[in-house]
Amino acid sequence: MLGRGYYGTFHKMSCKHLDRYVNEFAGRHNFRDLDTIQQMCALAATMHGKQRRCKSLVKGNGLSSGAREITA
Repeated sequence: MLGRGYYGTFHKMSCKHLDRYVNEFAGRHNFRDLDTIQQMCALAATMHGKQRRCKSLVKGNGLSSGAREITA
């Protein structure tokens, strides 16, 4: 499933977040027997009280403003 997700959905997986990709597909595998509503409820229950800040997910580009560098 992970290989299929690589080619079909993500197209690139960084080593930094590989554990997150593996956990996502493991969760999908574990909930595969539930119907859609039950899957959504189980997912929401595991997310309760957790948050992920954008800065922890993206790598800085070295610019103080955080803007993208213009290349021509």
